[in-house]
Amino acid sequence: MRLALVGAGERGMIYSRYAHEILGARIVAVADLDREKREQAREMFGIPSEMVFEDAMDLISTVTDADALIIATMDQAHYAQAMAGLERGFHLLLEKPISPDPVECLDICRKAQEKKLNVTVCHVLRYSPFFVRLKEILDSRILGRIVAIEHTENIGNYHMAHSFVRGNWRNSDLSSPIIMQKSCHDMDILLWLTGKHALRISSAGSLSYFIPENAPAGSTDRCLDCPVAEGCRFDGRKVYLPIAGSWPATAVTRDQSKEGIMKALREGPYGRCVFRCDNNVCDHQSTLIEFEDGVTAVFTLSGMTNNIRRTLHIMCEEGEIWGDDLRGEIRISRFRSAVTQEYREETIYIGEVFGGHNGGDEGLMRDFAAGLQKERTDGSRTSIQNSVESHLMACAAEKARTDGCTIDLAAYAKELEK
Repeated sequence: MRLALVGAGERGMIYSRYAHEILGARIVAVADLDREKREQAREMFGIPSEMVFEDAMDLISTVTDADALIIATMDQAHYAQAMAGLERGFHLLLEKPISPDPVECLDICRKAQEKKLNVTVCHVLRYSPFFVRLKEILDSRILGRIVAIEHTENIGNYHMAHSFVRGNWRNSDLSSPIIMQKSCHDMDILLWLTGKHALRISSAGSLSYFIPENAPAGSTDRCLDCPVAEGCRFDGRKVYLPIAGSWPATAVTRDQSKEGIMKALREGPYGRCVFRCDNNVCDHQSTLIEFEDGVTAVFTLSGMTNNIRRTLHIMCEEGEIWGDDLRGEIRISRFRSAVTQEYREETIYIGEVFGGHNGGDEGLMRDFAAGLQKERTDGSRTSIQNSVESHLMACAAEKARTDGCTIDLAAYAKELEK
């Protein structure tokens, strides 16, 4: 298996390292705008210097000996790179979102079908042992059909500040709305768990906390110059120095020494005051979805949480399920005839899992490799055909939020096809 890496950032390197070290793939080329990232990939994978590119389109037009491209660039670059890669006959591992633009998502899907090529979207949650087990329980119908779901993506306060206030995905004009960038995963999981198409969607939310009005009195634009930094939990020194060598400090600078991190905080985006950035994405948003057969779901994303976790409450005909992917815990209870009847609850512990996204990264790469090596003929679990609907849901949710309306998804999709 021979792969070319387009985008040597954190996600691209995770997929490439796993493919190379565990699956025995050769990484034959790399492209990235950042010279240090290009060099890191070149050294790690032994890529010839003539196969190292600054411009992704140069790589796509030059490489001839790759089976597939790993596209892990910023959101708004995906469309041009994916379409060029498909035109040249490459299969794709495509980081989510497919594109921030729903029309572009549909274009890529059509092009993949036209060229008879596999596009696997990195919806890694479908591969994590937690969600795989949850899907098995629901499909078994031991509790009857699903009636309603409450699903929360607890983004984590420090993750929110790092990625969606200071970081690459802070501004929808530069990347995509948070419900697309972060939570198209969750739209996809709801589709997968229910096994139903979405019919209608409405949404409400805003950016309410990480705004200038909430800046502490006497604070300044940057942490290292701020006279009130000692009392601020977002002070870059508190956030990044104690975890040097691990994420998210590794996203701040390649130099993980104290001096390197301090230099990055002094000069780079991660040393900015979280209340004075150019962020515009929501820090909380709730979405109501009606699926086929009367199934409903309420999905909430929030940066106002301590931990990074997904929690679910699934209400079925014969009982209910609570899930917490951070704890790897699924609790199942059956309904009683009366309150005097003994209450019974079964708890399933997923056990220790390794790798990113609670084991999902590994499952994704194994599935992708199996497709390339023709070990499976039914397509990827996260093929673009399976993934487009979640993206249309996310786009519709954002439109519903900004326009203050309910979106009929069939009509919305039909309008996009014009």
